[in-house]
Amino acid sequence: MTDQETPSNELVTSVFARACMSRAALEDVSTKWSSLALLALGEGDFRFNALRRKVEGVSEKMLSQTLQTLERDGMVTREVHSTIPPRVEYSLTALGTVVAENLRSLADLLEASALEIGTSRATYDEARTTAG
Repeated sequence: MTDQETPSNELVTSVFARACMSRAALEDVSTKWSSLALLALGEGDFRFNALRRKVEGVSEKMLSQTLQTLERDGMVTREVHSTIPPRVEYSLTALGTVVAENLRSLADLLEASALEIGTSRATYDEARTTAG
């Protein structure tokens, strides 16, 4: 392959490549708060505080940063309604919907495997305690 036939780095997509946009997006989506926000928004549109209540344990600052990151990646839209007081609503884009559906499949698998995971963790922890 000559230099003219070699694709530029911008055209190569692989989550294993350090500079690939898909890798950066995977890192953004796979954080705990991003995954949970996407899963929640997969159930419908939310105002900020309603979403914060849905995703238990997330701070206001962290949810705000998470939503900004997902908006930048094109997975979430932020719509400001000009009412008094202003109302802001978050929803998934078409890409965000597909990502949330795939995350939902993973979440369903993990929820169905919760007992097995709990047993495995207890066995692992017990082995570590007795070995140490």
